Amino acid sequence: MGRHQHQGALVGKTKPGLATAPVFLVKHGAVMTHDQTDQDRFSPGEPLVAATRGGLIESIHYGHWAVVDPAGRLVDSGGDPSCPTYLRSCAKPLQALAVIETGAAQGFGFTEAELAAMCGSLNGQDFQVAVVREILRKIGLDESYLKCGSQRPSHRPTAAELRRLGPPMESVYNNCVAKHAGMLALCQHLGHPTENYDSSDHPVQRLILTIIAETCAVPSKQIGIGVDGCGVPVFRLPLKNLARAYGGLADPGRSGWGEPRQAAARRLVKACLAHPEMIAGDERLCTDLMRAAPGRLLAKVGGEGSYAVAWPERGLGMALKVTDGAMRALGPAIVGGLRRLGALSDDEVQALASHARPPIKNHRGRIVGELGPLL
Repeated sequence: MGRHQHQGALVGKTKPGLATAPVFLVKHGAVMTHDQTDQDRFSPGEPLVAATRGGLIESIHYGHWAVVDPAGRLVDSGGDPSCPTYLRSCAKPLQALAVIETGAAQGFGFTEAELAAMCGSLNGQDFQVAVVREILRKIGLDESYLKCGSQRPSHRPTAAELRRLGPPMESVYNNCVAKHAGMLALCQHLGHPTENYDSSDHPVQRLILTIIAETCAVPSKQIGIGVDGCGVPVFRLPLKNLARAYGGLADPGRSGWGEPRQAAARRLVKACLAHPEMIAGDERLCTDLMRAAPGRLLAKVGGEGSYAVAWPERGLGMALKVTDGAMRALGPAIVGGLRRLGALSDDEVQALASHARPPIKNHRGRIVGELGPLL
């Protein structure tokens, strides 16, 4: 799939004439070039996606990717597979493991759809809001306990209808709301306070950090911690380690995880594959990708151009980061990358054409260019 091939590499070479960019460091607001290779390194990476106009390249999005098996073997990569990356919402399936491992899922009787929703970045569609409210009902709490903040639904028709009806935007429309409901479920099940569940020193967040460290094979003290858009801790670690965690989700039996976590991963992935509508929603890349390859791929978007995929058929995890954070580059990069890996057939790629090669339109609605993969 890229320039850096490893033993067992699955794909070929980078497009000729598009060289790897130099390493840049960001230090105290200053950007400088340097050959230093510490944790602050941030390389632009390799060409992922080109925007064309009139058949000519207008701009290029660079980035990094890694394909890793459950044992941590780097199968293929491009750019810097060790690029420090905030996991953002790619962490949700790993965070949701705690709900099953602790027995909260069993105790509250969560359905597959409810577990899948905890892994999703939801559209705010009516059927998703209903699932979130059912989770809250089961754990004996209401929406006032949510600390994710209010958000306009990502689903444009739903957002337009809410504007027409006039009710205020509420927390249940936040795309991270089911993750927060899962964290509240952990509080209720384990007997922890709900008031500050979003704090990094809360027992639930410490538990989640431990799971992230173990599944990604990075010591917790080496994981960077920030605050995500929804207010809870977000984790920064090498991109290849996120891919390794998704390799574990793809094939828990080869992950080296204990049997309880393997069982939790199997149950969680099964739920997600059965309910792709809960991973994102209508007209979203994650859901469309999982529907195009039914039962074969678990796809999860993260903020600032991050993405991760578990491929159970091959027991592989893939993680990708668009360096400039451009979300528009994810569709072409992910569909193109999965096609090169052999995870998608030509027919499946065709079904994903609106994501694989989205058109660029002018203000009159005329198509004047497109985005396309360079992998």
